[in-house]
Amino acid sequence: MNLFIKLPFKILLVTLLFASCTNEDNNLPIEDNNVTYTNTVKAIIDVNCSGCHASPPINGALMSLISYNNVVEAIQNRNLIGRIEDGSMPLNGSLSSTQIKAIKDWQIGGLPE
Repeated sequence: MNLFIKLPFKILLVTLLFASCTNEDNNLPIEDNNVTYTNTVKAIIDVNCSGCHASPPINGALMSLISYNNVVEAIQNRNLIGRIEDGSMPLNGSLSSTQIKAIKDWQIGGLPE
């Protein structure tokens, strides 16, 4: 009788062990996700950043973020991802973890337009 109790417990334990395994490369973009500037990043920037990073920039912003080239330059040379991760940008509130991950996935994926 004791064997019948232990066996289902062991099966459950092994099942949970295998189910908890995850891919260690969580920062890699998901191929099916197709994160591009046009289909993902532009909307995030437009909603959260264009209030100050317009053309011309206002409210003390140092650059415009209204085009693909502007955003790529900000990521490559102005630590845009670091600033959104630490919450210093945008000034009117922080981006969600999903939005930050999408921008990071876009960068890791080569910044496709």
